Amino acid sequence: MIRNKLTLLFIIIPALICAQAFRNYSNEFLNIGVDAAALGMSKSVVATSNDVNAIYWNPAGLVNIKDYQGSLMHASYFAGIANYNYAAFAMPLDGESALGFSIIRFGVDDILNTTELIDSQGNIDFNRISLFSAVDYAFNIAYARNLIFKDIYFGVNAKIVRRIIGDFASSWGVGLDAGIQFERNDWRVGLMIRDITTTYNVWNINEDEFAKIQNAIPGQNQELPETTEITKPKVQFGVAKKFKIGRYFNLLSEVDLNVRFAQTNDLISTSFASIDPAIGFQLDYENFVFLRAGVGNFQNTTEFDGSKSLSLQPNFGVGFTYNGIQVDYALTNIGSVGNALFSNIFSVKIDYSFFRR
Repeated sequence: MIRNKLTLLFIIIPALICAQAFRNYSNEFLNIGVDAAALGMSKSVVATSNDVNAIYWNPAGLVNIKDYQGSLMHASYFAGIANYNYAAFAMPLDGESALGFSIIRFGVDDILNTTELIDSQGNIDFNRISLFSAVDYAFNIAYARNLIFKDIYFGVNAKIVRRIIGDFASSWGVGLDAGIQFERNDWRVGLMIRDITTTYNVWNINEDEFAKIQNAIPGQNQELPETTEITKPKVQFGVAKKFKIGRYFNLLSEVDLNVRFAQTNDLISTSFASIDPAIGFQLDYENFVFLRAGVGNFQNTTEFDGSKSLSLQPNFGVGFTYNGIQVDYALTNIGSVGNALFSNIFSVKIDYSFFRR
């Protein structure tokens, strides 16, 4: 564990040092996702998310909630070194609009700070080792309402991003997401634009603490990093359909296209934009017990011998609802990166409307 956190120290500090003013990737913790039900479907829910978790997936879906709802999720990342926590609350304002709030915390705690391990005379003093945390927060306020037609919903999500790397640096960021959903018969269509205004993060560098990093590696890192990051917009488009199977079962299927305006290793990649498709399924027994599966994160990989291969990420999940409480489980790679171990994700949703009966 100590060696792992020492490794993370050498990952986090250079990331701070090498920060650039304009980046294709920033605030990546906001792309992890929330809710085990959605993760079990490979995040293919932009057209169908219609509860408190729509604050994250598509705020337009909040229009469908009928009473107070709350949601909680916890997940481990990097084999338990990092923790990812999420809490949300939503309520209807009237028959045509709703409001929601959520908070996300992604953090690595108790990292060893060894920048003062060796003093000016070259002596090693382990008492000079301290601990710090690298933590990311996102605070979200979402609003949704019906548009002119009752089958069209629109929602916006304003977010404040707070990032802290011990005493070395911290930043504030603001951004805006917008989404729309359309429902007709058993078909649903959704569009979500994240960071539609671009999201700005402004960093404050503690020059005294940064000097310790400079002194720890003489001759290196002598310039302060840039202090502004801009997160480019991302687009998610989804189409879903619900099927009736026999008397008791229903099948929900959705196909999503996740678009980044950057060249990546996604299945479809150009210099202008890259597209990563995902597909998810949910089979339910009278909306009581749920079985979910999905596949996504299609990546073109270059092997050491120069050959090309295509990788993908399968996901599975189950859930049940009883007396207004829904418990969901997903087996998924929470980080969606490389060969990282799959994680066991649990989430709980409470619908207060049941308790009013």
